[in-house]
Amino acid sequence: MFKTLASALALSVSLGGAAFAETHEVKMLNKGSDGERMVFEPAFLQVAPGDTVIFVPTDKSHNAETVDGMMPAGATGFEGKINQQVEVTFDVEGLYAVICKPHYAMGMVMTVEVGDVGEVPATFFEGRVPKKAKERFDAQLSNL
Repeated sequence: MFKTLASALALSVSLGGAAFAETHEVKMLNKGSDGERMVFEPAFLQVAPGDTVIFVPTDKSHNAETVDGMMPAGATGFEGKINQQVEVTFDVEGLYAVICKPHYAMGMVMTVEVGDVGEVPATFFEGRVPKKAKERFDAQLSNL
C-alpha cells in the first residue's frame, strides 16, 4: 500500500509541470484581421517553456518553420509541410523566428517568445532577412 501511494505521488510530481502546459493556436492566413496580407495570427506569441503551439493552415499554400540562427542555442528547429498543420512544443527559453517559406519575402513571419526573454539577442538578425520580413519582425519584437 505504501509503495503504491509513494509511486502515485512521485508520478503526480513528475507530471505536474506537464499538467500546466498550455496549447496555443496560430493561423496561417492570406489576409489577417487587420487587412495585412500573408500573416500568422497572432504574429507575436509569448509562451511558457513546455507549451505547445499548433500552426493551422487556415488558407492554402502555407507552412510554418524556424529559421536557422534565429532561435535559441540548443533548440531544435522544425519544418512543416505546405498545407499541413504542425504541432510544436517549445522547451528551450528564448526567441524563435517562424516563417512561411513560400511567403517569407512578403513578410509572412512571426515571433515566439518562450519564457521572459526581455531583449533581442545581438545575433538574431545576422543572416539575410528580406526587407518586409525584417519590418514585421521589428514590429513584433517591440512586444518584448
